[in-house]
Amino acid sequence: MSRPAPPRLVVRTSIAILATVAVLLSGLFIAVTLDVRDRVRAEVVAKLEAGHRMLSALEDKRGDDLSTQVALLAENSTLKAALDIYQSESAMARPASSHEMVATVARELDKIASRIKPDILAVTDAAGRTVAVSGRLASGWPATLPAVDGDSSEPRLLLLPSGGFRLAGADVVLQDNVLGRLQLATALDGQYARELSTLSGAATLIATSSQVLNTTLPEAEAAQLDAATLRTLPSVRVARIGSTEYAIRELLREADAGVYVLDSIDEAAAPALRRAGQTILLMAIVTFALAGLASIWLARTLARPIDTLARSLADMSRVRAFDAPLAKCGSSREIDSLTSAFNDMMAALRAAEEETQSAYVGTIRALAMTLDARDRYTAGHSERVSALSVAVGQHMDLPADQIDVLRLGALLHDIGKVGVPDDVLRKPNGLTAEEFEAIKLHPGLGARILRTVPFLAPHIPIVELHHERPDGSGYPHRLRGDEIPLLARIVHVTDAFDAMTSARAYRPARSSAEALRELWRCAGAEFDAEVVHALASALPSIDLAVTQNTAPVLRLAPSYAAGSCP
Repeated sequence: MSRPAPPRLVVRTSIAILATVAVLLSGLFIAVTLDVRDRVRAEVVAKLEAGHRMLSALEDKRGDDLSTQVALLAENSTLKAALDIYQSESAMARPASSHEMVATVARELDKIASRIKPDILAVTDAAGRTVAVSGRLASGWPATLPAVDGDSSEPRLLLLPSGGFRLAGADVVLQDNVLGRLQLATALDGQYARELSTLSGAATLIATSSQVLNTTLPEAEAAQLDAATLRTLPSVRVARIGSTEYAIRELLREADAGVYVLDSIDEAAAPALRRAGQTILLMAIVTFALAGLASIWLARTLARPIDTLARSLADMSRVRAFDAPLAKCGSSREIDSLTSAFNDMMAALRAAEEETQSAYVGTIRALAMTLDARDRYTAGHSERVSALSVAVGQHMDLPADQIDVLRLGALLHDIGKVGVPDDVLRKPNGLTAEEFEAIKLHPGLGARILRTVPFLAPHIPIVELHHERPDGSGYPHRLRGDEIPLLARIVHVTDAFDAMTSARAYRPARSSAEALRELWRCAGAEFDAEVVHALASALPSIDLAVTQNTAPVLRLAPSYAAGSCP
């Protein structure tokens, strides 16, 4: 699986800019959020402190009022008379009369309760047993009140199974005789909690160290108040209940019970955070817009010259035209420096390539000369075949790159003869069948030699196939007609022409006219007719110094092409 293309420079730069902006805005948002929360927390705590002082004063006044009211009610003469008789009858063990007196006390309590509408108005005897009770919540009052520590005249919190109460009491005294005690209690119920919340503008919590009695907190947060959290409330000023942070102040405490006011820091901070968020969002929109404009500007000033340079390089690579230098963009000093460096590098590469080309052409020539030097009769043969082949190729309008391949391929066409023994290669008379078979191996051997040198690969078809014939009688693969590459067909013709016009130990050199006549005679069978025609046309323009025969070249009539080759 191919790897995906990397993102463009503009994309990466835009992502980097936008990511940086996002990080900065995120950091700004976090800093603003923390600052707003700190400020709001301080404001909420200060507000709660003020509210706490106000509520404390109010609750102290309520307690005083409760104590004063119960003290006044304890002076009710009818109530004293009924209690006096009840105490006397109880002392003389007269149950029937006692019950009547209890009913009298209860009726008197009901009369008082009808006027003041208390939650609880009760009378207890000296032992704390309830004699009679009246009021809105009378049904939940216990038969005996818990003992009171300290000053019994001060209001206190009372926890009962039916709920919590704020209780104030006063002795009912007749002629210095304590007849009982009148109890006036206000329930610490939901109504009381809501009244406190209305006064303070904060939530109210009435709880012991293990359970919530009443609260105006939201249900989801009230459900988070477990025993562990409740135990910490008296000692903390800020606490997190559920997902909300609250400032907390204790308003009342009695033994294990307490009344608290709680103000939500998160709720108070929400409007400020919302405003800050809107401001930061507006800043983000403006900043991202500016970042986008910066990216566009960057594309125009940096990415576009780079793209232009990249396209120029791609075009140069595609058409392999490395001679023309790249033009400078003029909009970026760095890109222009890169372009200049590339042009200098390409100039150096071209110079190195020319040197390498010269060196490797020289090496090929040296190889060909070394091969030709093995036999004085073949000296210069490869050079002449190369010159003739180039002339034919040019006359046939072959492309320049094909001409280059033809030039060097023709120089190397007989390189495989390095593997042919000297006694066979230099034999002055005819070859035996076995010796001719050894000679026929040289195209394949030459191809194997060239395959070991990668840059000589384009020349292999010439070396391997220059003895193939159009009629399929050639070697080594017996190819026919167009199956034989054109360059190999050209070298086959020029090789034969030079061989015929060169002297051998067993025969003198033929003239160019005789050689052409022989080529025409065998054209279409042994030689490619088109190539023969091109050679005949090109010969007048060829420097005859490349051949060993300086006889004039005759333009032959096309009728020679009609001949047959045995």
